[in-house]
Amino acid sequence: MNIYVGNLPRSTNEEEVRKLFTEVGEVAEINLITDRYTGELRGFGFITMPNAEEAKKAIETVNGKELGGRALVVNEAKPKTDRPRGGGGGGGGFNRGGGQRGGGDSRKRW
Repeated sequence: MNIYVGNLPRSTNEEEVRKLFTEVGEVAEINLITDRYTGELRGFGFITMPNAEEAKKAIETVNGKELGGRALVVNEAKPKTDRPRGGGGGGGGFNRGGGQRGGGDSRKRW
């Protein structure tokens, strides 16, 4: 069973999280999510426990427990859904330079 754990302090590490969950049962995998640019923990992660009964007990036991002064949020992880990629995107074609395109510098100088 895959478990979501949130509200993790950014200073925590895999060993601390593992200790919380192994008190209840076997932990197969821990995946703490980090920022791809800074490497800093983003405050949540996923724990995989092979035994469903132990996983349910872990959710009940660890949910609300304090770690680093923060009350953890623990529940069954929802399956990942496909989300549309992209965002606001670039406008394309809008020219702030007063209609000039190409070679010249169209910025006003004062």
